[in-house]
Amino acid sequence: MSHARSLRIDRIACTGQGLCAELLPELISLDEWGYPVIKDQAVPDHLRPHTRRAIAACPRLALHADDGPA
Repeated sequence: MSHARSLRIDRIACTGQGLCAELLPELISLDEWGYPVIKDQAVPDHLRPHTRRAIAACPRLALHADDGPA
């Protein structure tokens, strides 16, 4: 069984520093106030290392990836 990784943002914890969009522009853009907007919640396999790096770099620990059945 394959698993899809789903990206999400804790909107309460996020302070809009924008590091996630800088590290993962393929999946995250910023709104007009500098807060992240996820373009596609499904994380492709080739972007998983970049996603892990963006999650680890979030200063507020507001970016998360959840595993779920595909």
